[in-house]
Amino acid sequence: MNMENKTTEKMLPLSQQEFALLGMNDLAYVRPVEVEGQSNFMIHAADGSLLGVGDSRELAMAAARRHGLDPQIVH
Repeated sequence: MNMENKTTEKMLPLSQQEFALLGMNDLAYVRPVEVEGQSNFMIHAADGSLLGVGDSRELAMAAARRHGLDPQIVH
């Protein structure tokens, strides 16, 4: 409710496509993986596309931040 003019704002439901795009340009997901016997951390965009791979969690998180993304760990 907007208190200045006392009107109620209606929130419309998001479609599945709109919901999928939510945070697309802001979030990165970092998840641990094993590649050829080595532990690595993959960096994915909100839509699941691969952005990069880091040797450590800290490196992957730093790389995401350096590109203006908010990294989140996925287990």
